[in-house]
Amino acid sequence: MRRRALLSLPLACLAARPALAATGRATLTVAAFPDLDRSAKIAIEAWAASHPQVDVRLTTRAFDDHHTAMTTAIATGANLPDVMAVDMDYLGKFTQAGGLEDLDASPYDARALAPRLARFTLGPATGLGGHLRALPADIGPGALFYRADLLTRAGLAEDDLTRDWDSYIAAGVRLKQVAGIYLLASAIDLKDILIRAGLSDGQGIYFDEAGRPQVQSQRFVQAFTFARAARRAGIDARIAAWSSEWSEGFRRDRVATQMMGSWFAGHLKNWIAPAQSGRWRSAPLPGGAAASWGGSFWAIPVRATHKPLAWDFIRTLCLDRGQQLEAFRRLDAFPALLAAQQDDYLAQPIAYLGGQAARLQWRTASERVPALHVDRYDQVAKAIVEAELDQVLQHDKPIPQALADARAALERRVRRY
Repeated sequence: MRRRALLSLPLACLAARPALAATGRATLTVAAFPDLDRSAKIAIEAWAASHPQVDVRLTTRAFDDHHTAMTTAIATGANLPDVMAVDMDYLGKFTQAGGLEDLDASPYDARALAPRLARFTLGPATGLGGHLRALPADIGPGALFYRADLLTRAGLAEDDLTRDWDSYIAAGVRLKQVAGIYLLASAIDLKDILIRAGLSDGQGIYFDEAGRPQVQSQRFVQAFTFARAARRAGIDARIAAWSSEWSEGFRRDRVATQMMGSWFAGHLKNWIAPAQSGRWRSAPLPGGAAASWGGSFWAIPVRATHKPLAWDFIRTLCLDRGQQLEAFRRLDAFPALLAAQQDDYLAQPIAYLGGQAARLQWRTASERVPALHVDRYDQVAKAIVEAELDQVLQHDKPIPQALADARAALERRVRRY
């Protein structure tokens, strides 16, 4: 569910010079991952003009390497940046651990800025003490991307995919029987969305607010049940996301749909399947589900050196309408800033999607995403749940037993009980 996990770039520095105390210069250090680093570079272009005495050193690491390095830096106090990027998948790990500045406190007073940002982002960004620990820059409103031409070949329409989950599975069966095409790359995709379906503000995916695991709830039973149904029907290609086989599946007309964040349209256009322009479409998620895939946040470590400058730079990244729109146009980074979501750019047709004004659809989807609670052990829970789902899909393990084992393993790992 991460749009940057597949990318790995070497260390990059922009305007990197040592701080010169004698001349009153300062160096602001920023740590990011691809391709959020490109958004940071856009901001630096404008920000540097109003801060001529500040040099900005931007360090870029691969997605997982970045978050590992930030964990180590916060724990040890060594090599800490002034500004650090955090992906939504990792928010709980950082916001609940006490290493990030309380942005509700003076002089930040970030809570007053909340009405300007996509509402659902504030729940994940809220950490210890119920205070904001990060601000969102971009979001990934969930959508169902599908090949209109492949559906037509099988005598199917968009409504057959989106009406409900039973209809989605039935459409996959027909697609396979008539055209020999897989509905989706992996049955795991169904689990990823269905464990998020039906949640309300303040609820967590894997844990409730008291830290109790929720992996035996009806959401997880339904998610495992539909994933198993897809596997038994033979309508998933059994391909891991972001693998070379995964991208080839789209290029070679083997896979007809993909549930993902809005940014996936840019990936399709730019490198996954550029030759298929005009054949893809975007639709709401099946059954009225609402979810966001990923999202990028910026935070200030408690032990950062240049906190006032860091805050000023984060305000540019997250609250400057021009910056947000430029990142949207260049990088397909859907803006978290509500003012940027009202721009005429959203109504422009997208040629790759057959002329759809899909950005308006994505904006509507973002308005329905709940503000979820995140937990520092979410990543642990995700790994355990996926291991048990693999047992269900590969070895036909009974779902109740798989979820019971997932809960037991999770309680052992987090040592809360």
